[in-house]
Amino acid sequence: MKIKNVIAVSGEQGLYEIITTKNNGLILKEPKSGKVKFYSVRIHQFTPMETVGIYTWTDTAEVKDIFATMHSSLDTLPVPSVKDDNTTLNKYFEQILPEYDRDRVYPSDIKKVIKWYNSMVDLGFIDLADEEEE
Repeated sequence: MKIKNVIAVSGEQGLYEIITTKNNGLILKEPKSGKVKFYSVRIHQFTPMETVGIYTWTDTAEVKDIFATMHSSLDTLPVPSVKDDNTTLNKYFEQILPEYDRDRVYPSDIKKVIKWYNSMVDLGFIDLADEEEE
């Protein structure tokens, strides 16, 4: 799983790869098209995937571990659509991360994790070959 230089940008769809940093922003590459563009810190907020965590009853779970669990259980537990109702999303997340804090993790957070996971798979950042190497 390649999550180190993957970043989400507010106001933009999808995930990007960090090329380099500047004092006033980041230069990011869109993985599908390969286009490189500057994003200003005055306009956008950046969320590196390796810093994202989901609240649990005791601590936080790294999103990388959640992605790995989602990927390893695809055969028995397919990933729901982000358009599914909140009950379906909550039941799915209970099976993926049973100890998640239901008071602090909202359906919108679950939808975001599912969107990020689907995007990571589409872009080739999550791959079965990577799991075998680890």
